[in-house]
Amino acid sequence: MKPNTNAPENTQPVAPDSEPQLRRVIGLPLLVLYGLGITIGAGIYVLIGTAASIAGEYAPTSFLFAAFVMAFSAASFAEFSGRIPQSAGEAVYVDAGFGQNWLTLATGLFIVFSATIAGAAISIGCAGYVGSIVALPQALIVAVIVVLMGLLAARGVMESVMFAGILTVIEILGLVIIIISGYLHDPSMFGKFSSTIPSYDNTVALTGIFGASLVAFFAFIGFDDVVNLVEETNNPKRTMPWAIVISLLAVTVIYFLVVFVAVQSVSIDELAESTAPIGLLFERLTGIPPIGITLVAIVATLNGVVIEIIMASRVVYGLGKKGHLPGRLSRIDPNTQTPLNATLLISGIMLASALFIPLDFLVTTTSQIILAVFALVNLALVTVKLRGDPAPEGVFTVPIVMPVIGVVSCLFLLTGPLFIG
Repeated sequence: MKPNTNAPENTQPVAPDSEPQLRRVIGLPLLVLYGLGITIGAGIYVLIGTAASIAGEYAPTSFLFAAFVMAFSAASFAEFSGRIPQSAGEAVYVDAGFGQNWLTLATGLFIVFSATIAGAAISIGCAGYVGSIVALPQALIVAVIVVLMGLLAARGVMESVMFAGILTVIEILGLVIIIISGYLHDPSMFGKFSSTIPSYDNTVALTGIFGASLVAFFAFIGFDDVVNLVEETNNPKRTMPWAIVISLLAVTVIYFLVVFVAVQSVSIDELAESTAPIGLLFERLTGIPPIGITLVAIVATLNGVVIEIIMASRVVYGLGKKGHLPGRLSRIDPNTQTPLNATLLISGIMLASALFIPLDFLVTTTSQIILAVFALVNLALVTVKLRGDPAPEGVFTVPIVMPVIGVVSCLFLLTGPLFIG
């Protein structure tokens, strides 16, 4: 007998004496906005200059290459999210592939670590934009940002994801304004796309692209985080794959166009030296003081902080639920229906990281950790498929060649720093 596919998946009958549960309240639009928010908020507002300094006019191609690497891993995540619809996604996926408790815990902790230091990096960027408007010590601004976003994440998933969704719309509009302004400034600009792709024998350009791709990769981190909301998503078998695909495609198009406009409109040296490259680009294209786009950048980075806290706390919750971490970290607050202890822990670690660890180390380390974890997740799916584990009915699946390429491409990009002289 086939299962009743018309039965609602967002109902969770709870007995009076049972433990509080996460709420299934997130649909596809909010999930896509969540994915876009954490991805766009993760670096595009501060990393354009760094990528341009490494790859020059070919910086847009470095973002395409990073997206290409991401695509194969995205396919693996989409399948795993249906096979194993549980929080702490990467950790439980690796557990399904290898069944080694130490590797499962290590993967989960790597994800938690990368999320907290990514959130720390974003909070520092946010403090930089805030500091250009309000003359306060950076440490104080960072502390206020992390504490407020931590409290919001603890308040409730619907409230925090809805807040993130609103901020995401604002930050996307800011980037769209940049793209449109670039076209109005020079309508012939978009006929020069081919100039961003070097010839195969241009080893200097290719070296720059590979090197900048590791930086660009940081700006793509986020699509994978949506799987950690699977226990709070309506109809996750259908919703989750679509959210992953839509988020990655939309971000790729936006990033390529914004970086293309940047390298065509502002000199590479100016981009590399600017601490607020989006603000510089906005002012150069529109002639308007960059206060407006600075406010958008603050919104984008605030969004990135709150979403990183949400994601990391769900990983900690999932690890606690599976017995890999202390059980108190998997407790759900009966009032907010959020993993309160996990959220407070993540907020504290993020604040300490932001105050005591340099920004460049935060960005590079996050990218390297995520690439290693993605390689493990892809390899886990290869193992599951070779073992012949059947996928549940109705789950999105991919050919085994996809995770194989995912492993190779992640390891290849992970060697990016070796190409930088």
